[in-house]
Amino acid sequence: MNRLKEKYVSEIVPSLREKYSYKSVMEVPKLDKIVVNMGVGDTTTNAKLLEAAMNDLAIITGQKPVATKAKKAIAGFKVREGQAIGCKVTLRGEKMYNFLDKLISITLPRVRDFRGVSSKAFDGRGNYTMGLTEQLIFSEIEYDNVVKVRGMDIVFVTTANSNDEAYDLLKGLGMPFKN
Repeated sequence: MNRLKEKYVSEIVPSLREKYSYKSVMEVPKLDKIVVNMGVGDTTTNAKLLEAAMNDLAIITGQKPVATKAKKAIAGFKVREGQAIGCKVTLRGEKMYNFLDKLISITLPRVRDFRGVSSKAFDGRGNYTMGLTEQLIFSEIEYDNVVKVRGMDIVFVTTANSNDEAYDLLKGLGMPFKN
């Protein structure tokens, strides 16, 4: 079993049950999934950029990404409906905990001048979103093989009902929030 999953079961569940006085263990919020999304707007000019982004995302997450397509045409951006404009990976279970562990303990501390992630990025329903400006902060990515430096969004979907519950859950898992 993963280190973070063990910590969740042995430490976080009892502390959240005590703090929010849940009657059942099933009421305690848990991390449902992590979605890593990478927008590739330049695919209108060069289709190989999407392939490179998907390759980077596969290396980072350890799972094959899915191409995301445009829902409607936007002439100003030269985007047609159904055109591939990005890629995403949805992580669940063991891979989700492995990715979160790697993000918290290895990747985020490598960022220069890192003072923590914002605690204001909750959506009101217990989900947390953070953005990264480049994929190079992940140790698996080799600088020489990068076609183009691009950012990504990471969404932590929880079963929490409020931002406070989700904050306490992610804080317990080790998310380095700013003070």
